[in-house]
Amino acid sequence: MIEVRGLTKFYGEHAAIRDLTFSIERGQVVGFLGLNGAGKTTALRVLGCVLLPTSGQVTIDGFDVVREPHEIRKRIGFLPDTPPLYDEMTVGGYLAFVARLRGVPAADARKRVEEVEAVTSLAEVDGQVIASLSHGFRQRVGVAQAMVHNPALLILDEPTGGLDPVQIVEMRELIRKLKGAHTVLVSSHILSEISQVCDRLLVIQAGEIVAQGSEAELAGRVGSGASIELEVKGPGVRAAEVVRAVPGVKAVSVVREQGGVASLKVEAATDLRPAIARGLIAAELDLLRLDRGADRLESIFLKLTHGKEAAS
Repeated sequence: MIEVRGLTKFYGEHAAIRDLTFSIERGQVVGFLGLNGAGKTTALRVLGCVLLPTSGQVTIDGFDVVREPHEIRKRIGFLPDTPPLYDEMTVGGYLAFVARLRGVPAADARKRVEEVEAVTSLAEVDGQVIASLSHGFRQRVGVAQAMVHNPALLILDEPTGGLDPVQIVEMRELIRKLKGAHTVLVSSHILSEISQVCDRLLVIQAGEIVAQGSEAELAGRVGSGASIELEVKGPGVRAAEVVRAVPGVKAVSVVREQGGVASLKVEAATDLRPAIARGLIAAELDLLRLDRGADRLESIFLKLTHGKEAAS
């Protein structure tokens, strides 16, 4: 779906991105990860035919961004870091307006608006003025306008920016719904926000890609094992014994016990959550929560990006 070879963009003498090379298959959800100022937005704007590259080649669905931008714009939906909304319009009116701008026939526009409102949970605010919406709903409208013409590729620049924890979870679920029906490229500066929904991650730092692959592949590159957090109903000592017996577990510690619930932290060579879950259930312990450790995700990201800074 996307082929990028040697993509470079200069602003004056400053290279915002330099020699980016990657490819994205149709139907994949790929995370574009980097600190603020790393070059994510510049790269996405080139892919979205908003900026021209200084050098390099970019093709989307077989079309070149320099020679055939109008063909590409028909096939992409773009959510910039600030959603392009008209505050005085209603949600439904605005989406119908965007649908017509995007070439959706007038006879089909309302049906398409209803379809994207259903996917983005906007039907309840269809008649509301955009200015009256919360930040979370405004972000959803931004996603809806990007997909109202049913594009093959969706580019989402920091879609969880400024959202509260509940809204972040809702946005993750929305991105999961889009998988398969669309190719999705989503940017963020927080690994834990996008690793849960992405097939692959591209890590960019100082305008260059420093790593790409799945979370497990990135962890292997920096020599990081798997940190796992869990909660069980029952004695922590018993739960620790069961988890410690799972092959591949390096260390287990009981972090807290309160109200009959024990919280444990596990260090393992790989992601052993399925095996740990099976062991606890076989031991007749009620498993309440089983997550990857957030500190491990942050550690991977910091090692990759700080390593690049040290090298430069």
